[in-house]
Amino acid sequence: MEDVLIECSPGISGDMLLGAFYDLGVPKKVIEQPLIELGLKDLYDLQFKESKSCSIRGVKAKVENIDCSSIKRTWRSIKELILNGYLEDKLKQKVYEVFESLASAEGKVHGIKSEDVHFHEIGAIDSLVDIIGVCAALNYLNPKKVYCNEPMLGKGFVQTEHGKLSVPPPAVIELIRQKNVRVLSSFDLIEGELSTPTGIALLSNLADYLSPPSKYSINSYGVGIGNLEFPFPNLVRVYKISSFENSSFNQKINPRCEEITLQEAWIDDQTPEDISNFVEKLRIEGAYDVSYQAINMKKNRIGFSIQAILPIEKKEYFRRLWFDYSNTIGVRERNQSRWILLRRRGECSTTFGNIKVKETLKPDGSKTMKPENDEVLRLKLEHKISTDEIRKIIKETSKNFKPFENWK
Repeated sequence: MEDVLIECSPGISGDMLLGAFYDLGVPKKVIEQPLIELGLKDLYDLQFKESKSCSIRGVKAKVENIDCSSIKRTWRSIKELILNGYLEDKLKQKVYEVFESLASAEGKVHGIKSEDVHFHEIGAIDSLVDIIGVCAALNYLNPKKVYCNEPMLGKGFVQTEHGKLSVPPPAVIELIRQKNVRVLSSFDLIEGELSTPTGIALLSNLADYLSPPSKYSINSYGVGIGNLEFPFPNLVRVYKISSFENSSFNQKINPRCEEITLQEAWIDDQTPEDISNFVEKLRIEGAYDVSYQAINMKKNRIGFSIQAILPIEKKEYFRRLWFDYSNTIGVRERNQSRWILLRRRGECSTTFGNIKVKETLKPDGSKTMKPENDEVLRLKLEHKISTDEIRKIIKETSKNFKPFENWK
């Protein structure tokens, strides 16, 4: 069984990926079959045509919208379409995860629930074809592992249903943050959108490794051509490869290492109520965790030591929060590394009904599942039994775990 390597050259989009998979040899019937099974066959016309970008040949995927209904789909309606469709489980899961990540990102940037997101471009028929078609192509190839290199984003502005937005669009930024995707800045002086939300969502959900293997041979490849013209080839390559990594290196790193920022201050001139409000503000704005405790400070005053663990890319933003929402006149800051086990949120069925849980992947490959504490407290109040008994019943009766997200 071969591996797949996706090469962003320099960026990525759904239609370029689709063209590359077709050029690699994935039959058009394979790409369209799940679209037919979802009842979308009369809403689009998909064509693959030979094309060139800066004299480099490839295939351009063109989706013509023949949907006359002008429906603006929400994540709720797309979810129903996917979950009620007759797709094989593995493909259905891939498609679901890509759309779920897009809905989560769009909901975050617009300040609404993901269920209520109106997808506009992402819900348009061409994007449905791109996402479902790419997932179907990868499912058909069934690689052992999927690698990719770091995409580039570009600069300038792009016209959307929300009006003119700066590049990268907000949804791309949020996807990169949520999925911890590394990007390159080499082409950031180039005007234009090099990577689209659809492309980043596909890349971040389908790739097992966000870097190429150090040693590999190329067995075959396909080239997808983009629609925009740049002073360099605008294309995506998809390779079938044989990698030659040490087997222990090939395993998805668990636990994985990530960089974080710690910010800390001691404050002795604010009330406990003000401190409590500030700590809650840090949590709402995305701190991984916040701790605080009473301490003795100068002149025998009682103060508070506050420490926040933060995403490293948001440290400048949190610096401003300290000075805007607390009385401190100085903040200590240091970058550190932490090792974390892969985990994901989801739900499982129990005798209490469906409950939210968190699943953790241990280094030996075993999995542990823990109910969310809010669920335990809710069930305790509803059934008037102890938390120990609640957890025992959940452990004994839980089944059919359904993840809401990828391992992260």
